[in-house]
Amino acid sequence: MNYLDWLIIIFYTVGLLALGAKLGKSQFNKRDYYLGGNKVHWFPVSISTMATQLSTNSLLGAPAFVAFSLGGGLLWLQYELAVPLAMILVMVFLMPFFRKSGIISVYEFLELRLGPDSRMLLSIIFQFVAAFATGVTVYGISLVLQTVLGIPFWVAVLLLGAVTVIYDTLGGIKGVIISDVIQMAILIAGVFILSYYATSLSGGLSNVLDNFAPERFKALDFSGHGLGDGATFSFLPMLIGGFFLYIAYYGCNQTQVQRQLSTKDTNDANMALFFNGILRFPVVLGYSFLGIAIGAYAAINGDFISLLPTREVIANGIIQNVPNYNTAVPVFVLHYLPHGVIGLIIIALFSAAMSSLDSTLNSLSALTVEDTIAKFIKKKNRTPHQELVLSKLVTLFWGIVIVIFSFFVGDISDSIIVAINKISSLANGPILGAFLLAIFIRGASDKGAVVGIIAGFLANLFLWIWVPSVSWLWWNVIGSVITVCVGYMASLLLKQVVVKNTDNLAWSMRSSGEYSNSKKIWHIRYAVLGVYFFIILAIMASF
Repeated sequence: MNYLDWLIIIFYTVGLLALGAKLGKSQFNKRDYYLGGNKVHWFPVSISTMATQLSTNSLLGAPAFVAFSLGGGLLWLQYELAVPLAMILVMVFLMPFFRKSGIISVYEFLELRLGPDSRMLLSIIFQFVAAFATGVTVYGISLVLQTVLGIPFWVAVLLLGAVTVIYDTLGGIKGVIISDVIQMAILIAGVFILSYYATSLSGGLSNVLDNFAPERFKALDFSGHGLGDGATFSFLPMLIGGFFLYIAYYGCNQTQVQRQLSTKDTNDANMALFFNGILRFPVVLGYSFLGIAIGAYAAINGDFISLLPTREVIANGIIQNVPNYNTAVPVFVLHYLPHGVIGLIIIALFSAAMSSLDSTLNSLSALTVEDTIAKFIKKKNRTPHQELVLSKLVTLFWGIVIVIFSFFVGDISDSIIVAINKISSLANGPILGAFLLAIFIRGASDKGAVVGIIAGFLANLFLWIWVPSVSWLWWNVIGSVITVCVGYMASLLLKQVVVKNTDNLAWSMRSSGEYSNSKKIWHIRYAVLGVYFFIILAIMASF
């Protein structure tokens, strides 16, 4: 890196901090800080929604998975099949209830429908899991900074954490959403530029296609079921497990739901979800092609793998040094791209991490303030300004916690993208199961839901530790089903008084009034997403 690269990085960093400071001037209370005053347009919310999950996976984990990971290749595209289908369910059965409830924390809905215990339990589980998973993101991008800047890992972690925490603390949810839009544009540009250089250096597109391992082109795998046969990335777990995962992620995850709640109404929230369902696959296809191009380049130039830093792993009781494939992209950037372009790509990598980290920080702060502090410390005479200051201080606290977590996540998986999804899948099923109980089973009670959540979480933990041959994608299904079944049975046995006024909180044939006036247009959107599912399937089959 030279002065031009550093100038680009410094300019970008200062710009983000200035953006956060400017947006902070329009905040007067915690609702402005967490929901942008419910005035954010649906389009930036849609882009921000997509940017959050695509984060570091897009330029580190996914290309490494496609190019090098055992059992990888284009099989990851199967995961995208579930997105448009999941969007339909979230738009129809979850978002209208959340919007009518007037909530900030999505888990507040559980208290309105069931009671305080299920809200508190799920909020605490989510806060821990989200913080730890985001620690993986910080770990991944810090590896890049370590490689690029030649600085110790701990310095890289603190550098990334400090910049993100400052602009997030200042800017609130508006700062998160607007910066995500900017970062998404940079991310897509980075994928395009990297793919161009990797293809050119490999001798053109035909050479890339000829030299990429043929077995890695397979995008559909019907050979296994993932329930004990070790076929983690086969079609069924990717489609069904991914379907449950994405419903939980987009419909029950505070980092996502909080964005939808920042729009003006249910229609705008669902528009954001609809366009996210449409736009995700082209972006994922783009960074998967980057993995193909880099994998082909590595096959053509045998010395590329030797350039990657190594990491220690234990195999059969023996410590071995193996290449850290998650650093393939930054190593390629440093060795083969011109100065100036290097700075742009490093900014893209920064953007990837920040778009995930800033979202999690703001959401964790919202949950802590709404679900925890408000329960144990009475509001008394706190002014709106004092609540705003408290919200920012809690954001700062979570930034410190996530930075600490990032030092302990390096050995969860040899792929960043797998590590993040493993951690999330541990809790996604029970979280989704609790909301299904609340919305679809009127006889569900607070204590019954708590028993179901604990049962679902322990079942997934058991599978992770003692039955690793079951695909972690199935955890999303298993945890959800167990939570619903055990929760309902426990509700019957415990005989707790159930909330009676559920007309606006639980589903019925007449509970969809908020969007029934635009019934035809909603049916068109659902049909478009359904057809899009088969288009994606056809594209994948063509590989």
